[in-house]
Amino acid sequence: MATGPRTSGQAATARRKTLITFEDIRAAAQRIKGRVLHTPTVPCQTLSRVTGADIVLKLDNLQAVGSFKERGAANKLALLTERERERGVITVSAGNHAQGVARHAAMLGIDAVIVMPRFTPVAKVTRTAAWGARVILEGDNFAEATAHANALCQREGRVFVHPYDDPEVMAGQGTFALELLEDAGPLDTFVCPIGGGGLLSGCAVAARAMRPEMDIIGVQVENFSSLAGFPGDEVMPSGGATIAEGIAVLQIGRQPLEVIREHVSNVLVVPESAIETAITMLAEGAKQVSEGAGATALAAVLTYPELFRDRRVALPITGGNIDSRILANTLLRSLLRDGRLLCLKMEIPDRPGVLADISRKIGDAGGNIIEVSHQRLFTTPSVQAAELEVMIEARDPEHARMLEAELAKTYIVRRA
Repeated sequence: MATGPRTSGQAATARRKTLITFEDIRAAAQRIKGRVLHTPTVPCQTLSRVTGADIVLKLDNLQAVGSFKERGAANKLALLTERERERGVITVSAGNHAQGVARHAAMLGIDAVIVMPRFTPVAKVTRTAAWGARVILEGDNFAEATAHANALCQREGRVFVHPYDDPEVMAGQGTFALELLEDAGPLDTFVCPIGGGGLLSGCAVAARAMRPEMDIIGVQVENFSSLAGFPGDEVMPSGGATIAEGIAVLQIGRQPLEVIREHVSNVLVVPESAIETAITMLAEGAKQVSEGAGATALAAVLTYPELFRDRRVALPITGGNIDSRILANTLLRSLLRDGRLLCLKMEIPDRPGVLADISRKIGDAGGNIIEVSHQRLFTTPSVQAAELEVMIEARDPEHARMLEAELAKTYIVRRA
């Protein structure tokens, strides 16, 4: 017998039945116990002094694959039937979910195919392949890689393990907050990066069950800020290059979005420069290596300090899989922004002893020479002159200005 269209209340009830529960997360925690690390939750006095908040860090960059992503992958694969395991699995990922699926598929004897966008950092591609999965680089962005993975899934009859829009993956990611809230004690605020929404949605369910009064705040990077108008409608972000490639997702997952709209207090958007600064502060202040996505929570505290001052704030370091070259360049760029790295160009006489004199002046003033470039042929008006470009490490901006002034007493100096 026809029942007619459902009312909005009936539709909402039907939707709620598809969402994960706190019991799902607790079951996932038992299911993945011993397969995934219970990572440390630690206070960080250095970051607390800098930000004016009481900062607590959850270190999922210490997982075997360097990211929280193996929580969801471990839970999803553990729930596959024997027939599904025989079919093999396929997924699409910019790196961390790929490694999680590859590792846990190998542990369970499941054949795995991983499709990754062509822009994926080499370190993540190499580490994924090292777990034994077949890696395919396809597409210039996540959407194109996903389309290829879906087509391959149909041809080969594999089980698709979605990186975020899957209740079993979301429940696995929620074990992050379960551990955090058991270990950290009372908290005022939990800040979490948003890519596809799997981590934030799972953590939000756990947090609302365990600490219903706590503020839950999501963070997106500027070029991928689909929830910039939260809690209103989604917007289509511009996309583009970002150091936070782990959350470079144009559109959040449908199921995570339902949970986020119900449980999350606010969504903040941070610029690239704040993420680079956060990576540097985590390395220097917390002695933790973080990738871009893993540093976005701290970037939010740095960008909006008034929202967090005098509050006890939990920040996840969600991943540590950053390319060594990108990490090195990020640290140098942060030193430049902070005024601790000074690049000067000097017009100098082309005669013996000048370079030694400049080195002595810099050393006597407490500077440290990082790099020197000496050009005679193309950049000076006189054959008896040369141009020297020198990069100097200083203690702070005032020290940098003092170094520049000392050199300007003898040579023509300008900032590069």
